Amino acid sequence: MELFDYSPITERPPITWPGGARVAVYVGLNIEHFMVDRPSTSIWPGTADLVPDALNYGWRDYGARVGIWRTMRSLDRHGIRASVLLNSAVAEHHPQIIKAGLDRNWAWLAHGKTNSILQAGMTLDEERAFLTDVVDTITAATGRRPRGWMGPGLTETFNTPALLAELGLNYVLDWTNDDQPYPLNVPGVISVPYSVELNDLLLFGKGFTGPDFVQIVRDQYEQLRADSEHSGRVMALALHPFVIGQPFRHKYLDQALEFLAAQPDIWLTTSDEIADHYRGEDVGRVGLEPTT
Repeated sequence: MELFDYSPITERPPITWPGGARVAVYVGLNIEHFMVDRPSTSIWPGTADLVPDALNYGWRDYGARVGIWRTMRSLDRHGIRASVLLNSAVAEHHPQIIKAGLDRNWAWLAHGKTNSILQAGMTLDEERAFLTDVVDTITAATGRRPRGWMGPGLTETFNTPALLAELGLNYVLDWTNDDQPYPLNVPGVISVPYSVELNDLLLFGKGFTGPDFVQIVRDQYEQLRADSEHSGRVMALALHPFVIGQPFRHKYLDQALEFLAAQPDIWLTTSDEIADHYRGEDVGRVGLEPTT
């Protein structure tokens, strides 16, 4: 079975967002745990295979120790609820972050256990047990069962969406191939747009500057707004506290969020609410069931 069908964006029923908004925007905040004895996302490949890798591990760990708290201040300043892509191991290792997110009513999505272990190569039974542990851990830590999923490194197996549906999740962010939500060929599961382009890790890793970042956010929004004349669009802003939370980048995040918060045609929301609204509009048209 194909996971999803080809659907040109020009041939779909129109999407309308609440209040007549043109673009639904959410901040996908990656809150992750990294193992000190395994390689993962690195800023300098020369030491990436060492154990321990003080250079790269320290760079990543800055996010949980410092960067997340600086990033929170910007989100708070502009009244933005994060859609948190949460490694379940954060509940054990960084419970203060969970508490801060609960105080802010963040939306919680499952994002694997740790970004040091990718979601690939597991058997069906191994993956079912793995996903069950991730979802149950996040539910216990936050008091809310996650409804959305993004794999570590956006990794899945061909079984992942169906296993997530068994666990009560109803959308995934892994397939970055659209500006609108769309149904997967797994009953009750949709794809919600995410971005590996409008993503601090990728942008700054390619040498873009803080002012470049602000301009890119503006350009992304303005083009999607122009595209949305007859049907709403989704803009995802992907952030990692160990990247955007660096001191010299902080003011540029603040400027980007200030721009978004000032737009009259925007729905600044969460990925949960985007999924719920899309599913509510499309009940009966694409075989989706309403959420409660």
